[in-house]
Amino acid sequence: MTDGAQRPLRADARRNREKILAAAARAFATEGPDAHLERIAKEAGVGSGTLYRNFPTREALIEAVYRNEVARLCDAAPALLAEKPPVAALHSWARLFLDYVTAKYGMIDGLRAIAATGSNPYGHSRELIQAAITSLMDACLAARAIRTDIQPTDISAALEGIALTSAGAEHRQQAERLLDLTLDGLTIRH
Repeated sequence: MTDGAQRPLRADARRNREKILAAAARAFATEGPDAHLERIAKEAGVGSGTLYRNFPTREALIEAVYRNEVARLCDAAPALLAEKPPVAALHSWARLFLDYVTAKYGMIDGLRAIAATGSNPYGHSRELIQAAITSLMDACLAARAIRTDIQPTDISAALEGIALTSAGAEHRQQAERLLDLTLDGLTIRH
């Protein structure tokens, strides 16, 4: 393939890549962007060579983890809406958003360093997240379960504020209480 297109990964290679991304997300969330790559490989159950074949630099791994976390968060919205009533789906998704922010802040210095090189690790993440929130809110509005005077950007700002002020595992319970308070204020009681 000479046009720059990449071949799809074999199933085992795809599983290894997913295991590396999951292990790296956990490591970056708890240890920050300087987490030991060899430990990430070991936790993923792969050799260091497999990690470096997939992600030749720490920056490549950080950027891939970030993009993967955004995709997982956004892909969860339609899945949750298929499984749960709209308000319950919104509540569940908001908790996933807290997980996403925790992972993101563990990588923030690495992401800033990548951005400083001229690369844009954030790409379209804000738009993707906003689209997920909008789909959840549209379903809630269609079910007449939430107030009509709140915009998706309001929810996004509230979620970001809760996540920023309550970042870290030691503040998770407070973040969840604030999240419940915010979302309960949005809900219409019938």
